[in-house]
Amino acid sequence: MNGGRLFFDYAATTPVRAEAIAAMAPHLGACGYNPSSLHAEGRAARAALDGARRTLARSLGARPREIVFTGGGSEATSLAIAGAARAARRAGRGAHVVTVATEHRAVLAAVEALRDDGFETTVLGVDAAGRLDVDAFVAALRPDTVLVSVMLANNEIGTLHPVGELARAARARGVIVHTDAIQAPGRVPLDVAELGVDLLSLSAHKCYGPAGVGALYVRDGTPLEALVAGGPQEAGRRAGTENVAGIAGFVRAFELAVAELPAEVPRLRALRDRFETGLAATVPGVRVNGAAAERLPGISSIAFEGAASDALLVGFDLAGAAVSAGSACAAGAGEPSHVIAALGGPPWTLAGTIRFSAGRLTSEEDVERLLRMVPEVVRTARDDLANLGTRVRGSRSRERSEVRS
Repeated sequence: MNGGRLFFDYAATTPVRAEAIAAMAPHLGACGYNPSSLHAEGRAARAALDGARRTLARSLGARPREIVFTGGGSEATSLAIAGAARAARRAGRGAHVVTVATEHRAVLAAVEALRDDGFETTVLGVDAAGRLDVDAFVAALRPDTVLVSVMLANNEIGTLHPVGELARAARARGVIVHTDAIQAPGRVPLDVAELGVDLLSLSAHKCYGPAGVGALYVRDGTPLEALVAGGPQEAGRRAGTENVAGIAGFVRAFELAVAELPAEVPRLRALRDRFETGLAATVPGVRVNGAAAERLPGISSIAFEGAASDALLVGFDLAGAAVSAGSACAAGAGEPSHVIAALGGPPWTLAGTIRFSAGRLTSEEDVERLLRMVPEVVRTARDDLANLGTRVRGSRSRERSEVRS
């Protein structure tokens, strides 16, 4: 992206890669047939859908029948949590769910909905780096616990959880395990057997596929109640005509992300480390959120003391860089990040955090350009906040004077 705008928001979405677009093309327009139809055209669409299911299953170390295609990552997550918990309760296994305070909003919303539906819920805290204590997790499991949901990689600060270890502890007690692995493809190895989870959610647009497509891995034997009814698609687990074109693009992008992971991970880690080192050398009063934890290679969550996130976002945008204050799904809420709040740091980390996330098109020159940009953007944002504070204090002083007189 040399010379143009800089895109450092890959954790929010990724540009659809050319190979994924090529895989989608045959199923668009005149060839976009319904895979549930029995005629020749429908059978051709069904063959493409089945082929994509086999490919994704192979990439995950799963069986094709264990893959459910959905309309996105949030739907996959909701189906996993609500569908499995309600099915387990219906079978008399209990009604208690455990999750973590730093989960994606889709997870927390699904758990809140279960609470409204009569479930008991436990939301575990994390340490200052966003890490979950394994002993605290095990202690939270009860005889009536039916489901736990712990994300593999955090979407805001990049912290990785030891999902394999947690899954072994939970499944030994008969508890269903879900993990949000949406940020993982191409950045973290994914093998459902090694992870030992029962449910794993994915999203196409986080791994260079199209938006509006996702998938849920459902281990054979895991109870699951459909949330979308009205048809027999996806073995009765998710009704609605499958988006064959989108699925083809998703699976091709996922397949390539897995193949490129050995080279891409060290490259992204080097870019992240160069950015964080350069930032510390040029801008005072910065803090890397989650720095002490094992993290995704492409995410840097940086808190700037004395600056406000909204002013920083505007400053970077005007300077030519796309960044974010955290999860794009919560960006319109106008509330501080629940992830940063859960870390328990100083108040200024909550007020002035920006997420920089790199991807497959990010170059070393892009990082250097961003580093040259940061000092002036931060200085301006800090001046703005300081001036605002002066104006507010002056206004309050005048109000007190008026009251006394």
